[in-house]
Amino acid sequence: MKTLFTAEAISKGGRSGTIETPDQLLNITLGNPLEQGAEKLGPNPELLFAAAYSACFHGAVRCAAKKLGTPVADSTVRALVSLLEDDDGGYHLAVELQTHLPGTDRPQVQRIMEEAHQTCPYSRALRGDAQVTLVVS
Repeated sequence: MKTLFTAEAISKGGRSGTIETPDQLLNITLGNPLEQGAEKLGPNPELLFAAAYSACFHGAVRCAAKKLGTPVADSTVRALVSLLEDDDGGYHLAVELQTHLPGTDRPQVQRIMEEAHQTCPYSRALRGDAQVTLVVS
């Protein structure tokens, strides 16, 4: 496997702390939605993951659509990321990816999404651990 690039971020203080990158492109104060009033402080890790996953999956959707000969000019991908707690006190993620491809029939959108789900690095990283649901919107 060939490394294309490496991203770096530094977390200080966990869910109620900060995240920054060495180049200062990101310098974020986090808000823990499980703490009262924290949603006003800033984003949480699940929100940042949803943003990253939606962008990555959207890129894979565009590649899959091109491969299958389907135009996707006004396409959108929405990611909903839920933090789950199991009976043993462990935590897991559940993700719903909603893809909208105007003018494309539902079966074709489903094919595109399934192809994208096989190639998207985020989907591949989560395989076997997180519940990911694909929804045509």
